[in-house]
Amino acid sequence: MKRRLFALSAAGVAGVLALSLSGCGGAGSGPSADGVTTITFVAADYGSNGDNPSRAYWQDVIKAFEKKNPTIKVDLQVINWNDIDAQVRTMVQNGDQPDLLQTGGYADFAKSGLLYSVPEVLSVPTEADLIPAMADAGSQGDTRYGIPFVSSARMFLINNALFRKAGLDPKKPPKTWAEVTAAATALKKAGVEVPLGVPLGKEEAQAEAFIWMLGNNGGYQDSSGAYAINSAANVETFTQLKGWVDAGLTQKSPASVNRTDLTKNFASGKVGMLNGFPGQLSEIKGMDVTWTAMPGKDAQSRSTLGVADWVMAFKKGGHKKEIKAFLDFAYQKEHTVRFAKTYHLMPVTRSALAALQDDPAQKDLKPFLRILPTATFYPLSDPTWPGVSAQIKTRIGSAVSEPRQTLDALQQAAQQAGQ
Repeated sequence: MKRRLFALSAAGVAGVLALSLSGCGGAGSGPSADGVTTITFVAADYGSNGDNPSRAYWQDVIKAFEKKNPTIKVDLQVINWNDIDAQVRTMVQNGDQPDLLQTGGYADFAKSGLLYSVPEVLSVPTEADLIPAMADAGSQGDTRYGIPFVSSARMFLINNALFRKAGLDPKKPPKTWAEVTAAATALKKAGVEVPLGVPLGKEEAQAEAFIWMLGNNGGYQDSSGAYAINSAANVETFTQLKGWVDAGLTQKSPASVNRTDLTKNFASGKVGMLNGFPGQLSEIKGMDVTWTAMPGKDAQSRSTLGVADWVMAFKKGGHKKEIKAFLDFAYQKEHTVRFAKTYHLMPVTRSALAALQDDPAQKDLKPFLRILPTATFYPLSDPTWPGVSAQIKTRIGSAVSEPRQTLDALQQAAQQAGQ
């Protein structure tokens, strides 16, 4: 999920799958009459289409933790990805932030002085087990505030059966945008419902957009760290996307299509190509597919989107000791390996990575492990990124209709956020 992922949702009532183990609430409580301290924990839901909700995973971890630590209780809320940013923003604005938060970014909270530093809430052995590059990505200045939770990368995914139906060779997947056009055109002629999936709905529009930008040497910021959303390269990228949409090679309205829904359609054989992620592995198990590097404008993209999601600890509740106890427990190898296997994500600790690399059952994950070194991350150390990202999620889908106007508006919003 900073280059987030080291992230990864449908809207519910008030946007929340509020799932509590010991009630709900904001900041955790101090010791009760029986000496028990409660800490609150808000986490994102990695389940897909209602399957494997994160609630079940965290309930098991918390149950085991509380058994070993009877003086600490953990009050859990799980919120879907569509709504967690807005829900957490409201909590913080109301002074009701949780003790622990697991989501996509930490930088704005760190800049505001709301977070404990990582050394304050992780023991030395636990912090040392974090993969160094990922741990460093959690830094603001010289201080670490974000604790990497899971990592991922993106690859181009094609349905081999649909390729053959269209007279295409799945062993020769598209490497350039021109080849994507040719393949999508053939798929459309063969009757494929969605030749090229482009999900630009609010669930993860910032990721889909970034993937295509990278294929044209673009991105959200330039080498100096200044926002460059309306760069010539990005405008050209969305002009190409607009061309595919106008030609009927994608779904009719990418801005209204979320990734979760599109990947479900891929699993049911309705989509020929799309930008895929490890979490799809369970959905497409048994399908004949090809995972390959992202196609770029003139050649295969030299980079892919890397995502890291984060855990952070808020200072307001004053529960540093209890937070450290829980995090040291939650980051044990058995738990991190289980989470990675359950959601087909890559771990952030050396011990879990070694365990997965040695596990023959995890062979499907290995292409992502290999491509991860080429990953480019969101500018998550920039404290303005969460707000800018939120606007991109809801507005960038319009760029397939009006590339220049939409990107200009987002650039202006990003520049204002930095003032």
